Amino acid sequence: MSSLSEPLRIAVLVKEVPDTYGERHLDLETGLVDRAASDAVLDEIGGRALEAAVSHAEANAGTEVVALTVGPESAAEALREALAIGADRAVHVTDPQLGGADLGLTAEVLAAAVERLDADLVLAGNQSTDGLGGVIPAMLAELLGRPQATNLDAIGIGAGEVCGTRASDHGTMVVRASLPAVASITDRLPDPRFPSFKSTSAAKKKPIETLAAADLGVAVEDPAAPRSILISVAARPPRAGGMKIDDEGDGGTRIAEFLAQNRLV
Repeated sequence: MSSLSEPLRIAVLVKEVPDTYGERHLDLETGLVDRAASDAVLDEIGGRALEAAVSHAEANAGTEVVALTVGPESAAEALREALAIGADRAVHVTDPQLGGADLGLTAEVLAAAVERLDADLVLAGNQSTDGLGGVIPAMLAELLGRPQATNLDAIGIGAGEVCGTRASDHGTMVVRASLPAVASITDRLPDPRFPSFKSTSAAKKKPIETLAAADLGVAVEDPAAPRSILISVAARPPRAGGMKIDDEGDGGTRIAEFLAQNRLV
């Protein structure tokens, strides 16, 4: 796509999540993620979105990339990694009242932060690896009154628009949205670059702005605002052992019967 003629500000949604390859648990009393159960990392899909924004900024002078997150104080480490990957600055919305915020409240806070940033494009992953909600980009677009281009397997940013391709049941479709807009990408986009020692050192000098919900004008305890309610939470049941078939000459037949009974063939 053609280069932009005017400066562009891209807000990239990133998130601190439990390590995807480690043990992950819920607190059975609160229903919230037990963050002490595993190491915290920058969500991989957010890293891919960040890579797309940084790559565009490198090819288009005047583009500013801002990493944005809503999370606990520890999420500052994920923001430092985002800065090391190439974001110019970061915004961290952290507030004890936002602990365990549902998707609706999270989208409301993010929308207020985006408006404060006056970002031309909001770029995110299609869904985080912890909550797997997959609706934040669409909710954000609705709250901001912006067009959305979601679940993109490829993305391009040009003069006044964002476009890309999206897989569907009937093939591939081309999606376009005029800026300002909200876009989300899938894991088909490239992995984020590995931060170098130089970029990691430089990240320590880049600014992180810390905000609370009140700074954004968001009423966390507004009784009129709809909020989801957790009914119950339980530990995942242990995996049951599989069936063992000893071949006594009829093993093939028994396996075929087992597959047929379980509608696997």
